[in-house]
Amino acid sequence: MPWNPHALPDQSGRVLAVTGATAGIGYFAAEQLAAAGAHVVLLGRSPQKLAVAERRITEQVPEATLSSVVVDLASLESVPAAADRLAAIPALHGIFLNAGPDATVRGVTADGLPVQMGTHAVGNVAFASTVLPLLSRTAATQQGRGRLVFAGTGFVRRIAVSLDDLLQVPRFRLTAYVKAKTALEVYAYELDRRLRADAVPVDAIVSDPGVGVDAKTPVRAGIADPAIRYQRNPFTPWAQGKDGAAWSAVRALTDPDAVGGSCYGPAGAARGVPTRLEPVARTSRPPAGEAQRITVELLRIAGIETGAMQQHR
Repeated sequence: MPWNPHALPDQSGRVLAVTGATAGIGYFAAEQLAAAGAHVVLLGRSPQKLAVAERRITEQVPEATLSSVVVDLASLESVPAAADRLAAIPALHGIFLNAGPDATVRGVTADGLPVQMGTHAVGNVAFASTVLPLLSRTAATQQGRGRLVFAGTGFVRRIAVSLDDLLQVPRFRLTAYVKAKTALEVYAYELDRRLRADAVPVDAIVSDPGVGVDAKTPVRAGIADPAIRYQRNPFTPWAQGKDGAAWSAVRALTDPDAVGGSCYGPAGAARGVPTRLEPVARTSRPPAGEAQRITVELLRIAGIETGAMQQHR
C-alpha cells in the first residue's frame, strides 16, 4: 500500500531519538514520532529550547512521552556525556541524526573545525559512533534491527564537490554545506556496508528532506511562528513546510520494510510523499577505496581512532 505520512505504523514500545529537535525538520520529526506512539528523546544544545519543544509537542500530542538530552555537535567534548545519558535509557531503537546549521552559516566549531563539516559530518559521525553500541544491544535483546538515519540533502544529487581535503572550506557557502552533507552520505553508506559485514543488527539509512521552507510550516509558538523572522526562499512556490520535509526521515525510522543502505526522499524533487529513491552513485558507490578513506578520516577528526566498527563490540 502507498505510504501515508499521516497514518504511521504504531510505534508503541519503541524509543526513538532526534538530534536538532528544537527547530525545523528535527522538531516536526519528533512530533510525528510521538504522535505514532514512540517515546521520543529530544536532543539539542539548549536546555531552554528543549523545554519549549517538549511543551509544543505535548500541546499537539497530549499523550506524548518525551525526554531530553543536551548535546552540542559543534563541540566534540559534549558528545560522550550525552551518549552516557542516552545509555541510561533502557533501550534505543533508532535515531535521526539531523543536527547542523543551515547553509548560510560560516565560522568554526568549538574544536576549530569548519562549522559545516564540523557539525553535519564530524559531529554526527561522532555521535553515531557513540550510540551504536546501545542500538546494537537493543536490537540484539529484542531480536530486531536498530536504525541510524542520516539527514542528507537533495543538493548532493545536483552539485558535485571534491572531498580530497575534508577541512578545506569552499568559497561559496552552499558548496561548503553540500560538501559536508556529501561526506556524511559517503560515511552513512560505508557504515551500512561495514555493519552488514560484521552482522551487526543496525541499519544505516539516508533521508533526503526535499525542500522545506518556513513560509509553509505550521505554527508552533517558539518553534515556528510569525514572531520569528525567517529566511526568504526562492523555492517556496515548489516547496513544502518543515513538517513535510520531516516525512522522509520519519519513514526511514518507522517503515518496517526499510533496509540499510537505502535512501528515502519526496516523490517530487522538492516535496511529496516519501518514497525510496535510488542512492546517489557518488556517495553510495564511490571509486574503490574512497569511502574507506573518507570514513577513516572523519573518524580520526572526530577523535574515534579505533573506528566505529570496534565500538559495538
